Amino acid sequence: MTRPIANAELEARILRRLDSLTKPPGSLGRLEEIALRVGLIQNSAMPALERKAMLIFCADHGVVEEGVSPYPAEVTRQMLANFQAGGAAINVLCRNFGIDAVVVDMGVGKPTRNFTREAAMTREEASEAIERGRAHADIADILGAGEMGIGNSTSAAALLAAFTGLDPAETAGRGTGLDDAGLSRKVQTIRKALALHPTDPSDGLGVLAALGGREIAAIVGLILGAAERRRVLVLDGFIACSAALVAKAMEPAALDYVFFAHRSAEKGHARMLEALGARPLIDLEMRLGEGSGAAIGIALIEAAVRLYREMATFESAGVSTA
Repeated sequence: MTRPIANAELEARILRRLDSLTKPPGSLGRLEEIALRVGLIQNSAMPALERKAMLIFCADHGVVEEGVSPYPAEVTRQMLANFQAGGAAINVLCRNFGIDAVVVDMGVGKPTRNFTREAAMTREEASEAIERGRAHADIADILGAGEMGIGNSTSAAALLAAFTGLDPAETAGRGTGLDDAGLSRKVQTIRKALALHPTDPSDGLGVLAALGGREIAAIVGLILGAAERRRVLVLDGFIACSAALVAKAMEPAALDYVFFAHRSAEKGHARMLEALGARPLIDLEMRLGEGSGAAIGIALIEAAVRLYREMATFESAGVSTA
């Protein structure tokens, strides 16, 4: 079982160092909170983030058959190739911040089942996808989780509705650009799926299997694996955070190891963050996915840790404290 990161003695040591740095106490605001949390995650008074990786999990969804996206399913494969060629927004951001971009094909061209007719996956298939994600948790000190999959905002909105009881009209947004008719169709699709699958919110794996996708399952595994290995994990937006709903049901303490990068402009994300008790690092009105917000979050966390490690103390700099 994952252990919570709370450690009163270590927290006191980290706070003493923060207050000894050449700045007014608390003047770096949330950057100080970030540095403290990274130290608690790593169980170290001198945390370090040397290796950075962004996992971009890609998969297709059978629910695309219901017309829930303005883009055809083949765009998933085309974007997978774009990621591999280094031409997508996430590749640019990763190069800019020195993050290794790792593209993982979780089922491109092999969609999950249409969950308006049957469960998207069996429990065994969902578990297998979780384990594939978990296997990537040891590749860096700080990990980002991004995704790509036409139709996956429908899956994420369905998961949010299943875990919270919210009506799909409150959880479903326009995704990659649905018009009013398309959004209405998306809402009705999710309502139909929820009626077909009366899931138990305490059964994270069951909800995931009924309504999720393989890329979302992989992010669940990455969350669980990062917690087991005391790795810092940064989640991207609406779709990536839907995996945190599943992980919370399966292993609540695992969320101690997660930073939520940003508040997406996607309609349901604010409600999702509320359900997770999460405070995002930034709000840039982004809704791209891919890990784009997580890459910026990684850079912010890295800056906080470097400030904590590299700033002079009042004593070492010979600066008077009074």
